[in-house]
Amino acid sequence: MNWITDKVLPKFKALVKKENSEEILWIKCKSCDQMIFHKEHDSNLNVCKSCGYHDFMKIDNRTKLLLDEDSIENIQINTIKDDPLDFKDLKKYSDRLKIARNKSNSYDAISIKYGLINKKPCVLLLFDFSFMGGSMGRSVGDAIIKAVDTAIERDSALLIIPSSGGARMQEGILSLMQMPRSIVAIQKLKEQNLPYIILFSNPTTGGVTASFAMLGDIHLAEPGALIGFAGRRVIEETVKEKLPDDFQKSEYLHEHGMIDRVIERKNQKKEITQILDFFQK
Repeated sequence: MNWITDKVLPKFKALVKKENSEEILWIKCKSCDQMIFHKEHDSNLNVCKSCGYHDFMKIDNRTKLLLDEDSIENIQINTIKDDPLDFKDLKKYSDRLKIARNKSNSYDAISIKYGLINKKPCVLLLFDFSFMGGSMGRSVGDAIIKAVDTAIERDSALLIIPSSGGARMQEGILSLMQMPRSIVAIQKLKEQNLPYIILFSNPTTGGVTASFAMLGDIHLAEPGALIGFAGRRVIEETVKEKLPDDFQKSEYLHEHGMIDRVIERKNQKKEITQILDFFQK
């Protein structure tokens, strides 16, 4: 059909396409719609100065925020077979992985770092929501186990910062198996009496919330983070009631005893240091 669609149109688009990086000078806040100068947004840790909305933060930037300079070590994640079920919906799962990897320059939705938080050793496990919604597949399960083993081996705390839509449907039952696998791994950490801290970022839902993310010794959260298992609409249809406007937000969970502290991004390193100091004593 379509030599015009397949050959001519892509060349024409490439010809007229402008460099996005030069165009993006302003960012609209996802909460209050305030226009923010992008450099100002970056310097304020991706937090809106008008309403305090905590926007998505890249793994590298979050790592630099929490870990001491010159102490950061990347822990390699093991590679596995990409598509054991040969899953296909609108696209092949293997193709979705390729697209996500090219876009994020990461192997999967999770990254492991080791370093010092104000000279206190810590293994940092970070989710990347931009990689297939931070969904939990076998690679994520393997990474949690590796992070636990690394924390035990180095006698350090484990800090997990989840941001996920839950289980990865393209891996079917294999994805759901990561829930008990992660719970068993965390139990190994607890048996060694090592600190296990969760810092919820927006959003954390589904099987991630229903497994390792609710087993922390301390549960912290960023302001306004969505934290829950099922979606709001599903719950309302089940209980036949209207839920509060702030239902499943970090402040609501803090008020009802499920979160220990809600911490602004600028204060996180200081307060996590105090928690690690308390555990060490």
